[in-house]
Amino acid sequence: MPCPVPHGSPAAVVLDPYVTDLRAERETLHAAGPLTRVELPGGVNAWSVTHHEEARALLTDPRLVKDIAHWADFQEGRIPHTWPLLSTIPPTPTNLLGTDGAEHRRLRLLTAKAFSARRVERLRPRVEEITRGLLDSLEPRADAPLDLKAEFAFKLPMSVIGELYGVPEDEHGVLRDLYVKFFSSVTAPEEFLETYATLERYYDDMIAAKRANPGDDLTTALLDTGEDGDSLSDLEVRGTLQVVVAAGHETTVNLLCNAVRALLAHPDQFELVRKGEVDWDAVVEETLRFDPPTSNFIFRFATEDVEVGGVVIAKGEALMTSYGAIGLDRAEHGEDPRPDTFDLTRSQGRHMSFGYGPHVCPGAPLARMEGRIALPMLFDRFPDLRLAVPDGELGHHPSIVVNSLKELPVLLRP
Repeated sequence: MPCPVPHGSPAAVVLDPYVTDLRAERETLHAAGPLTRVELPGGVNAWSVTHHEEARALLTDPRLVKDIAHWADFQEGRIPHTWPLLSTIPPTPTNLLGTDGAEHRRLRLLTAKAFSARRVERLRPRVEEITRGLLDSLEPRADAPLDLKAEFAFKLPMSVIGELYGVPEDEHGVLRDLYVKFFSSVTAPEEFLETYATLERYYDDMIAAKRANPGDDLTTALLDTGEDGDSLSDLEVRGTLQVVVAAGHETTVNLLCNAVRALLAHPDQFELVRKGEVDWDAVVEETLRFDPPTSNFIFRFATEDVEVGGVVIAKGEALMTSYGAIGLDRAEHGEDPRPDTFDLTRSQGRHMSFGYGPHVCPGAPLARMEGRIALPMLFDRFPDLRLAVPDGELGHHPSIVVNSLKELPVLLRP
């Protein structure tokens, strides 16, 4: 049933689950901010933070927690257990998305070692090798339209995260299809429940297989007891795998696709890269700000009334972070160049598209490295790459959470 909006509250911005005009929606959210009410699919109401300074404050405010037990609308039965966006809110606090404080620090310590700067750097030769192999496999089809997302942007990060955690290559496509449904805002209730259950069974089976036959992978490492005797329960391992495998590929898939799209749509900016006047780090960081991999994330609930700029998030209410809208903040990114433009010479401001504070995405170093390797290698191999359809015909998966193109049709050698 629709969740009631308190009397006197501002009109909610209705988020489009089919993502028909993402850029306009971001601008509407930002203009309504810094804190505005939003209506999510299914008539669910929440707050959205859309400006940079307020987002930094709220993402580090201990009165806002991830535990769904503090969400009044859910606990009082106004949100059904079949609501699709519950896929991003753990029903029990068993992974990084559902914990805070000491428990979050414990889980992060046991799971984030895989993404330390040193470990990620050691992966560089393997990422380059996988990238080179994928580009070789595209050569026979270089003169015909192909989906760069499916054939390159997905396969690279899925191969990397799959090798890290011991996911067999022949199962990558199955996980891709499951996660598309997992993040969808319009999945039918029965399909949502089945997708959720299928992912749980998949990782339960994977855990059982690793216990029976340990391997040289991070899933096996998660199952080991630490030097201090601390270890993860099987539920915590499953929750961790669900998060890291999803985030470990989805973020990079979207980063790669959005960067290619932005460069092709802004040839003047791309020319700066070709001339060596700006580097690929700038491409990655400006893409993360201008067209972030995650549009919105709802996983903070008020344990008491929280006032922000004269607006009160009441105890029991939900807060969503709108990364796309936050990237438009002129107070952070300046007026020249304007934040609604893709500009690789931008020098003011820092984006927060990987989150902020103690809950920043642990996989950010890996995603950045994959982008900095894959993009120059792609355009070095295929310097005349262009879209096979007009940019305006590119559509998004129906998700208010992930910013994911359905496909990216290109001609590698037109």
